[in-house]
Amino acid sequence: MDLRDLPRGVRAELRGLSPEIAQIVGAHLLKAGELIDTDPQLAHAHAEAARRRAARLSVTREATAEAAYAAGEYQVALAELRALRRMNGGNEFIAVMADCERALGHPDKALKLIKEGLAEQPEFRQRVELRLVEAGARLDLGQEAEALRLLKHEIEASSGKGSRAARASLRYGYADLLEHTGDADGAERWFAAAAALDEEGVTDAGDRVSALQGLVLEVDEEALLGDEPEIAGDDAEEETGAPEAADDDAEGETAAPEAAAGPADGGENETGLVAERVDSGEEDRDA
Repeated sequence: MDLRDLPRGVRAELRGLSPEIAQIVGAHLLKAGELIDTDPQLAHAHAEAARRRAARLSVTREATAEAAYAAGEYQVALAELRALRRMNGGNEFIAVMADCERALGHPDKALKLIKEGLAEQPEFRQRVELRLVEAGARLDLGQEAEALRLLKHEIEASSGKGSRAARASLRYGYADLLEHTGDADGAERWFAAAAALDEEGVTDAGDRVSALQGLVLEVDEEALLGDEPEIAGDDAEEETGAPEAADDDAEGETAAPEAAAGPADGGENETGLVAERVDSGEEDRDA
């Protein structure tokens, strides 16, 4: 495998190893990055193999934590993130650590970590991640009204701030909570706001809008083979569009998403692995 496919920062860390070990560790990291979305268990095995050979490198700790988190190995992920925090002294992984505590049945510990993270006055994306996990922890404790209040307050306080992706994640989380508490109309409006901001289609906000509008169709693909499918009316597409409602951003800007289950952004970090996101398994924990 060509280690030039690794991010520059990862290659820089690998230079501290012998060429032979660097090649092995780098290959495992590449495979972990390739597999984390499709086979997180195998990705975790590759990341763990890299960590065993170079445990003193923060990049192998980070890769192991991310792969373990994706594979649902929350205790392992938490241990690696704690080690990484001791090594680097940063707070960028506190939201993921808090979500691991939630998954392990410790919402109070999650809230304590979130308080630490917010005290550092993080940039907007990290703040959104912390608030989403906080809302999930409140939900775990049966505090639905407080979970809704804090996300609504965050939306109002951050109008027009931060990236579209982070604002989308915040609105998606709020919509998910609204649907959970039985407010289907409110959920539809805020999923639409999230979909309008989700330019890259990272979330399923558009599908959630359609489902709430009752526009999800069951299609027999075999019956359509060889035929031109009939479009069920042009008006249906217009009705599915994102409602104007949730336009709290500055002049015409709309918002994008993530659930109140865990960290919001799914962007790549230095290891080239996808950091957390709120996958379907995390949403199930919030339900």
